[in-house]
Order: sequence, then C-alpha cells, then structure tokens
Amino acid sequence: MKHANSFAEYTADEIKGILLLAEKIKQNQKAYSHILEGKKLYTLFEKTSNRTYLSFAIGMEELGGRHYNQKWADSNFTIGDLGSEVKYVCRNVDCIMGRFKKAETTHGFMKNATVPVINGCDNTFHPTQALADMLTLYEKTGRFDVKVLYIGAKNNTYNSLSEIVAKLGGTMYGLTPFSQVMAVGGEFYDELKQTGHYVEVPTDISQADLKKIVADVDCVYTDTWVDMEFFTNPEYKEKKESIINMMMPYQINADLLEGTDTMVFHDMPIHPGFEISQDVMEAHMETILDEAENRRHAEKGLLVYLITGTLDW
Repeated sequence: MKHANSFAEYTADEIKGILLLAEKIKQNQKAYSHILEGKKLYTLFEKTSNRTYLSFAIGMEELGGRHYNQKWADSNFTIGDLGSEVKYVCRNVDCIMGRFKKAETTHGFMKNATVPVINGCDNTFHPTQALADMLTLYEKTGRFDVKVLYIGAKNNTYNSLSEIVAKLGGTMYGLTPFSQVMAVGGEFYDELKQTGHYVEVPTDISQADLKKIVADVDCVYTDTWVDMEFFTNPEYKEKKESIINMMMPYQINADLLEGTDTMVFHDMPIHPGFEISQDVMEAHMETILDEAENRRHAEKGLLVYLITGTLDW
C-alpha cells in the first residue's frame, strides 16, 4: 500500500505511469467509467478548496466509485484521538484524501491508515497539483523533461513541483524571495540541488538575465503570494501588505514575457494585479484552465493506481 505525499517515495517510472494512465483515461472516459465501481473515497477538508474538492468528487464518480466529503470542523477529529478516528474511517472506505493545515496531521493519517492516503495540500507538499501541472506540460510539449521557471513564494506547490520536475529529468528554476511557513528544512532543497535538475535563481538577478531564462523555459509558473488562509484575514493585513510590496518587482507581466512564446501557469486562485498582471492572466487563461481541469484527470490516474495497486490498464 502506498500513500501520496512526497515524490521522494515514487520512482520516475511510477510517476510517468500515473500520468500516462491519466492521459488514457482522459482520452477515453467511457472505457474507464467502471474501473473503481464499488470503491469509496473519503475527503476531509481543514482548509478551503474549489479545485481539490470538485476534482476528487467528480473524478471518483467518473471512475464509477463514490465519494463522501466532510469538513474538519464537522468531524470528530476536532475532539477525538486522531489515530483511532483514522482507523475507524478506514473500516468504511478504500482511500482517504485530506487537505490539512499542517504536515503533522497528514503524517498522522498516513501512519495510522490501512488504506491509501492522499495529501490534498498541507504546509509542505501539494502532490496532486504537481501531477496536474506535469500532465499539462506533457500534453503541450510531448516531453516529461521540461524546463520550468517558478516565481513566487517557496511553498507547498513549489516544493512538489520542484520534486516532480527534477525526478522526471527536467530543470526547475526557482526565483523565491521568501518562504511561507513550511515544515521542510534546508536539506530538502540541498537534496534537490544534488540532482542537477534544480537551480535557485538569485533574487538580485538582472531583468535581462531573467528574460533569458524566461525565453528558454517551457513554462513560467506563479502562485499566490499570500496563503489562502490569510488573504482576507484583517489580522494579517500588515504582513500581507509587506509581502506584496516586496514581491511586486517579481510580478509576471507583459514586459517579462515580451518576445517569447513561453506558457504561463498558475495553480489558482488568481489575484490579478499582484502575482500576475490582468492582461497576462487573460492572455493565458485557457492554459491555466487546462492546468486546473487536469487536476481531475491526474487525480484519476493516481486514484486508480493507489486503490488497485497497478498501472496496467
């Protein structure tokens, strides 16, 4: 039995197999519409979501299975022993997807579960987003060894994207002026550097040199500068303004992309005028929506693999 958290736990062939299976299912939905018939997925949300909820719920249904959703605040996880509650849930379902605030909760689920657990995003990793990103890049380039420039905060999305790009032989460039609160240490990035497929771009890079990287990569990727939990929190206003003022010089805008045909990715939700300009967002919206839709398709490949234990379909 496998869980889905860090890609360090997966081989490159496993990841490619999941993505190729996802592509097959996407291209011939009818042929795979009963593959998980009789199987049940439990989803639990401590954090808000649009894409994660819809993609897992609809994806499981499209595979012939059923899904049961619960908010953390409405569950007995708020008052009971986590281990025993996890074991109980496992008596009822075939897979668990949890979107939690802290990695400690994710690890607690994986330690106690008797069915596969998928990290639907915590403060360290966001593996299903990275699978969707790579599926989209593969569809548009025909390659797994892609080049990606990420500009934004070091966060869960960045960590998983860096892992999957490096694991599949591409090159990940990270221009990350600050880190959001995460439970990964510096050794995580040191190990990525040792692969030879991960490059940290200096924050004082000249605009001319940055444009050279933009022109060379397949994709420029950005994410919200302020964690979704805090974006509308009045108590976070001062820190939010400080981050925005620091990050404005790193906005993805028309000047940065001028003269290139480089794709722009954003994992959504988008805050136009901040991490990405309104005009660039509109110009690349179809690609961004392809990326968002592929959450569902990538997750179907993952669900089939974790629940059935095989990629031979």
